[in-house]
Amino acid sequence: MIRSTRSAPSPTTGQTPLERRLALCDPVARYRRMVEIREVEDTINRIHEQGLAWGATHLSHGQEAVAVGIAAAIPPTDVMFVSHRIHGLGLALGVTVESLLAESLGRAAGSVGGRGGSFHVTETSVGLVHSYTIMGTQIPQAVGAAYAAQVRGSTQVAVAHFGDGSVNIGAFHEGLNLAKVWNVPVVFICENNQFAEFTHISKMTATLPISRRAAAYGIPSETVDGQNVESARTAVGAAIERARAGEGPQFVELETYRYGGHSRADKAGYRVEGELERWRQRDPIAIAEQSLVSEGLLDARKVEFVAAAVKAEVAAATEWALAQPEPGPSEIFCHVYAPSRRLQPRRSSA
Repeated sequence: MIRSTRSAPSPTTGQTPLERRLALCDPVARYRRMVEIREVEDTINRIHEQGLAWGATHLSHGQEAVAVGIAAAIPPTDVMFVSHRIHGLGLALGVTVESLLAESLGRAAGSVGGRGGSFHVTETSVGLVHSYTIMGTQIPQAVGAAYAAQVRGSTQVAVAHFGDGSVNIGAFHEGLNLAKVWNVPVVFICENNQFAEFTHISKMTATLPISRRAAAYGIPSETVDGQNVESARTAVGAAIERARAGEGPQFVELETYRYGGHSRADKAGYRVEGELERWRQRDPIAIAEQSLVSEGLLDARKVEFVAAAVKAEVAAATEWALAQPEPGPSEIFCHVYAPSRRLQPRRSSA
């Protein structure tokens, strides 16, 4: 595993990843982080359009409440194995804006030294082990981490975060089955954004809601509104504590929607007419804003202040990231593993 060495405080805000994560105990901070995620993803989309970043990028506009709800519910001492649609969840978990943008730009100051681009983020100081491009890979890995915690007698919980497309592959079923057999402290979180790449869930998944699949393995499961950050936080938090208390694996399905296509190159022409508009009426940032205003924790002036402050911070972080060097040629030899001694050819017994 490539360990992140980017855990230094943010150059623009001074916050470490751990401080960013712990800030989510405050509901206004949760709202602010959702605004930040959307602004950062707008920026990532823009730098790709300008040809400043390489490779594909997968945005999560519309899914901000899922990311922040998960991060607010899980202690940073637990470990997470997550999918490649990582920007929102990475920022929510505590990855700094500078680190994420630098990685997207392929700069040495990025989360994994500019090796992963827009796909891969690591921040071990807050339990983010890595993000994976192969669908479902993180599921058995999280089960293994949970088994290790069980063997050590630790109270640590492992979390597997994946999309709805992963529930139709073998690793999903193998992982859930083994987790239940061993009764390990793992929480499976399915971020159901309705599409696996270009195919709607109704056209490829026989059993809905997805949470019913976990129930078939005897794993407690529920389906929750992923557009409401507080609903997501409550459900994930309860599942984490049940797993920590020795109740075995847990499963939470968070229903949300992907405003854009699978990747930046996908124009999503396969959508049913009016579908996107209906989901936009339940925008997660707007829902959180309305709730906080009704509780007296936000007003119009504070909303404008948050938007302006986030925009300025992201702009400063982008300028910083663009000024960072690309990794040197010698980096190609780092994090490469080889036998400690040269293997000798086997001699024939003839």
